[in-house]
Amino acid sequence: MSQLLDQVRSIMALRHYSAKTQKAYVDWIRRFIIYHSKRHPAQMGEQEIRSFLTFLAQEKKVSASTQNQAFNGLLFLYNTVLKKKLGNISGVLRAKRPLRLPVVLTRQEAFTILSFLQHPHKLMAGILYGSGLRIAECVRLRLKDLDLNTLIITVRDGKGEKDRTTMLPRRLVPHIGKQIEKVLRLLRLDLQQGFNGVSLPYALSRKYPNAPFEAGWQYLFPASKLSSVPGGQQRLRHHLHESALQREIKDAVRKSGILKQATPHSFRHSFATHLLQSGYDIRTVQQLLGHKDVRTTMIYTHVADKGLLGVRSPLDA
Repeated sequence: MSQLLDQVRSIMALRHYSAKTQKAYVDWIRRFIIYHSKRHPAQMGEQEIRSFLTFLAQEKKVSASTQNQAFNGLLFLYNTVLKKKLGNISGVLRAKRPLRLPVVLTRQEAFTILSFLQHPHKLMAGILYGSGLRIAECVRLRLKDLDLNTLIITVRDGKGEKDRTTMLPRRLVPHIGKQIEKVLRLLRLDLQQGFNGVSLPYALSRKYPNAPFEAGWQYLFPASKLSSVPGGQQRLRHHLHESALQREIKDAVRKSGILKQATPHSFRHSFATHLLQSGYDIRTVQQLLGHKDVRTTMIYTHVADKGLLGVRSPLDA
């Protein structure tokens, strides 16, 4: 099993799958093998996949998205790694997909939560709400990705390995300017102490050996401590971990007294909803969010529908 899973990791890394996707797919493949008494997947096929997915829905009561993730991991294993073409996989008991609307904050609620945050988490949450970024996209921002003159943020290697541009709120410019100065001071200190540069994706450090030490490649929100590379002596500067912002926002929501189950992603939901409420067309919002399919963006119309909000309750009549 270990040799097969190493092969899966290697192929996903070559195809630039995100670390989260790699971990999830490997985990589901491992669970699939264990479920079938550690038989090699090459000896199994549609029937075993059908049985495993039904087990997840019927016995484990997993959500529809979790079941789909497991299915995608197994499809990757057979189609890409084993090069085994699968036939029709029907008759699977599908987990029910709940029809949930996203948690959206009002403008006042968003600003109230921001008021309970401290730097740099306040600036990070401001970017989530003002630019519609995902939390992973925010923590991975580098100095070269921000244009303070044209007020544009370039999101590199977003979900689905896509680049896109979105707006940079004007009111954040002075705060970002101060953060950039802080990053440059930290870079000068790191260079004096002989660090090995900032962490770079894929093999860019070999292609551009000076890039890890250049200002433009530094993270906008660097980690407070250097990280040691496993198996080596290199000490690199990584970015702040997502969990730090998640904890701070959770604490700010609690202090604000807002009863909604708001998370960092709620700021992105609010960004999209408030743009639609302001009259921007859905295609524009789709591009700013980086959605591949406009149907994904359509969920926000259920929250921002002006016709629904304009209906007067008979109790108020």
